[in-house]
Order: sequence, then structure tokens, then C-alpha cells
Amino acid sequence: MANAEQREFKTETQKMLDLMINSIYTNQEIFLRELIANASDAIDKIQFESLTNVDLLEGDSDFEICLDVDADEGEFTISDNGIGMTYDEVIENIGTIAQSGSQEFLQKLQEHQNDEDAVDFIGQFGVGFYSSFMVADKVTLITRAPQADKGVKWVSEGDGTYSIEKVDKEERGTTIKLDLRDDFTAGGDEIDVTDRQTIQRLVKRYSNYVEYPIKMKFYPENEEGETEEEVRTLNTMKPLWERNKQDVSEEEYSEFYQEVFQEWSDPLEVIHKKVEGLVKYTTLLFIPEQAPSDIYSEDFEQGLRLYSKNNFVMDNCQKLLPDYLRFVRGLVDSPDFSLNLSRETLQDNKQLKIIGKNLEKAVLKRLKKMLEDDWEQYLKFWSEFGQLIKSGVNMTYGDKRDKLVDLLVFPSSHSDEFTTLEEYVERMNEEQDKIYYVTGENEATVEKLPQMELLQEKGLEVLYFFDEIDEFVINNLAEYDEIEFKSVLSGDLDLLDEDEEDDEEDDETEELLAAIEENLESKVDEVRLSKRLKSSAVCLVSAEAGLSMSMEKVLEQMNQNVGRAQRILEINPKHQLFSKLKTIYEQQGNSQQLSKYSDLLYSLAGLVEGFTPEDPVEFSNKITELMAE
Repeated sequence: MANAEQREFKTETQKMLDLMINSIYTNQEIFLRELIANASDAIDKIQFESLTNVDLLEGDSDFEICLDVDADEGEFTISDNGIGMTYDEVIENIGTIAQSGSQEFLQKLQEHQNDEDAVDFIGQFGVGFYSSFMVADKVTLITRAPQADKGVKWVSEGDGTYSIEKVDKEERGTTIKLDLRDDFTAGGDEIDVTDRQTIQRLVKRYSNYVEYPIKMKFYPENEEGETEEEVRTLNTMKPLWERNKQDVSEEEYSEFYQEVFQEWSDPLEVIHKKVEGLVKYTTLLFIPEQAPSDIYSEDFEQGLRLYSKNNFVMDNCQKLLPDYLRFVRGLVDSPDFSLNLSRETLQDNKQLKIIGKNLEKAVLKRLKKMLEDDWEQYLKFWSEFGQLIKSGVNMTYGDKRDKLVDLLVFPSSHSDEFTTLEEYVERMNEEQDKIYYVTGENEATVEKLPQMELLQEKGLEVLYFFDEIDEFVINNLAEYDEIEFKSVLSGDLDLLDEDEEDDEEDDETEELLAAIEENLESKVDEVRLSKRLKSSAVCLVSAEAGLSMSMEKVLEQMNQNVGRAQRILEINPKHQLFSKLKTIYEQQGNSQQLSKYSDLLYSLAGLVEGFTPEDPVEFSNKITELMAE
């Protein structure tokens, strides 16, 4: 390089280079994405300028990006036939990281997006070019601008200096050769950049949807064992999401979904939108047909893929959708994303926040439409992901919660399948002022509960809550359409008409109830005559306020000791067993026999609620003793 000019990077460039390599880029293989993105931008620019000056193409309009490796020499090369650079442009764009940084590039492009200067910023090399030094000891760049007499050669070892000179170069465009570090060649500790299969994999992952063909020579053996040269295009190019959705078939969406997200079934729903506004982006979202087996696991990898102008930026970005929509698969492509976007910078990224709000609205809107237009399809969705929607009700407030509440569906005493809260309210009697619900294991169990007898007699609809989360959801809601939720298993139902009300308790009855309550002092908080039982003798209910017995069981299973539900023992005054109790009390007072009956009543009522007797042996003995009397 006798004629080469030796220069130093401008102030702070080396410091910024070290910071970028060690901090911004934590994944060395990303260098390939950066170089391909630069090459793609350079082709964008020549295409743009040729619209007004076709001579710039110099007869070469077959745009492509070519990759090559030399394992023996430890070299990697990337070439493009894009805009290329002049001598001064190389000094300006390559010699100054601070001036050609990605953020400043985007700012300049936005400032000049409506005038001729916009083209001057397309295709310039940014900080991404210097990612080459993560894998290379030496970088050589040879470039020629269209219609220039000479090319330019730039060489640096990343030590703060570089050489630059004019050289002969026939073709327009840029070639970059990396002399790789030993760690990035065969036998090294890192990825082998000289391995063609590795390069093919990286292109597929990071640059599969760059719109220009990325080509590379391969040398497979034929049937005779002879090596043949074969040029392969490594990328798919036109991404599905950039096409007009009217031109994409269901089969194409399914093929893309299955290939990209490693799914076997077709998606249940597809959301494909292109948004132009404060933030530009295209999104392609899929609602799966089946929930992954690990969707509730802490190790579940949720989130969307991020792309910037078809270049892969990040996988599993969790900031775009709330946790209750973790089942959504898909991607977002925005020119406003920086290729250098890291998980550390996501928290304060305004563009992501705007896009995230829009995506959440879009998913909820599509689910609502599915519920209204395709009930069977919605039930498929609900069977897989209903619990996540319920958890979303617990996590959200205001208008967002209202939209989620309208997506809730529950089994019901008046429906063969599921019902929405809106449908329940539409079916309510004029006199009904509460939405009734009951918790339990299944329909057969709850329909036989003693507490259901009065509601069944009056023909009142009851929602069935079989999921542990249901009662938490309803407690958080408290009401729907200004109508209060009411548990069948707590408090007083207040459903009897005046003519159905029993006469006031006489003194003897009050004394009997007090005696039973005394016998069960450590187990119940109150004993009273029931206004809800019709044929059953006894039942347990929770107090109107506070923890319910069903929630107590759930919390115990979660190893959360938050106290005990208040228990109220209700006795049917019209049942023959109550007459038996009165007789015992009249003859013996609060005797040992009444105490046994009291314990048995409580244990039997508890069994119906799913509680095991504290002492099963004692419980069994008391039954056999009473049977023998």
C-alpha cells in the first residue's frame, strides 16, 4: 500500500467501537445481519437514484448480495452491486462512527423524508458495519460509486487507524472481506464463519426476508463423488407479511405459521395489518388452535418476533403484548426499530409501547368478532386459552377490563354449552336483581348441592364455576352491567316471598340452635334455620363478606394460609331430622346425644362441600352408634 493514505478515526470513534462490540452486541453472529442490511440499503439507494438517472445502473440491474468463504485462508466475503461510495464518502461514512450511527441515520431520514435529501441517507454504512470487528482481526472494503473512474480500498484492523487508497474496480458496488479471528474458523471456540451451512443457517434466521437474493456457492458431490459448483439463493426474499392480505391464501398463512413457529396444526385465527401513522409497522399475528403444554410454565417463551425492514432484530419480545395474551404467536416489522435494539432498551421504547397498545386492541377486537360470528370457533379458543383471558380480568382495569369481561363465557344451568354475561342478563327475570353463581367440580356435582334447591325451584339461572380462578375473577369484578354477583354458597339468598317466610323462631328453637352452636363452637360461627333448603336436611354456607370456603380450599392448595372462611350451618326446619333434634332437646336438653348429632350434621354438611372429616374414624363410629340405637 505504497500509495495508501494513513488516517486515524475521528475523535472518540475507537471508544465508541469498543463500547458497541462489548455492550450493544452480545451475540457475535449478528455481524452477518448487519452487513447484509447495509448491502440491501445500498441496493435500495441505487434503485431509487436510477429512477431519474438510469445510466447509473451501468447496464447491471440484476441486484444481488453474494457471500463467500475461504476456510483455508480464514476469510469471509460479502459483495453487493448497490450504490457504492466515493473516496470522500468512505472517509465520511466509514471513518466516523459517531456521525454514521444508526440513530442519527434514522433521525436524518425522518427530517428529510419529504425532500430530495432523503436519498443521501439511504444505504450509508452505520455502526453495524463495525460489528465485523467482533469476528475479524482485519476488515478490507473495496467499493466503487456508479460512473466513477476508480474504486476505493479501505483497510483497518480496528486499532483506531485505517488506510485508504484509490484502486481499479470494474463493477459498481461494495465488497467487504473479513480476515477472521481464529475463534470464528474451524476448530475455534465460537461459530465457524467459514462453514457454508452455518452461513446458510444465519441468513435463514436473520435475513430470510431481505428482498434481494442472497447467493452463495456450494460444492456438493455428485453420484460419482465429484465436486460440482452450485449457486444457491439462501433467503426467501419477499416476506409474507409485506404482501397484500387479499393476495395471501389461508394455505399460505398456515404454511408460514407452521414453518416459522414450528407448529403442526393450522392457526385458529390470523391478524394481518399494515399501519401508517405516528409509528409505521406491519404485523402478522396468529391465534393458535392448541395451547402449548408448557404455556403456564415459568420457562414458556412468550412474545413476538421483531423485524426492521425485513431484517430480524429479536425473538420473543415480551413487551408488545400483556401476559394474558401470551398465547399469540407472530411478528412485527417496523422501519422505526433499530437493528441494535436490545432487551435492556425495550422498557423505555415509545414506539414499542404504541405498537403494543394497538396490537392488544387488535387481538381483543378479533376475539370479540369470533365470539359474535363463529361461536363454535370461539369455544375452541376458550377451551384452550379461556383461563388466560380470566387472568387478564384480574390484571386489567377500566375500558380494557370491560372488553375482556365481554369475552368471558361460563357453563350455566340454563344453557347446554356456555353463556356470556350479556346473555345471562338478557335472560334474567324482571324481579331478579343478582347474577347467581356456584362453585364446584362439575355440573353433576353442583346441580345436586343442597344450596341449589331454592333456585332450582324458582327457575333462576345459575352460572357454574368449575375453574379455580373463576371466583377470584368475580370477586374482582363485583358486578356486571351494574348487577351484583351473588354466590349460592354464601350469605342469605333473600329469595322467599312474604307468604313463604316461616314464622319467627320460638324460644325453644332458639335455644336448640344455640345449643348446637355451642357444641360446634370451634367449627362454625353460626347455626341458623335455612331459607334455601327444600329437601335436604342441612348445608354449610360462607358468610356474606370475607373468604368463601371454596376459595379457602384453593388457597390451601397453593400453600397460602390467609385464614379460615366463616362457616354458617343451616338446618332445614321442615326436615324430619330437625323434628328429631327438637325431640332430643325437649327430652334431654344439651345432652351427649345432641352433641353427637351436632358433630354429624356438621361433618355431613362438610362432606358435601368437599371437606374431609377431621377424624374419619370418630365420624364413622358416631354413625354406627346412632344406627345401632
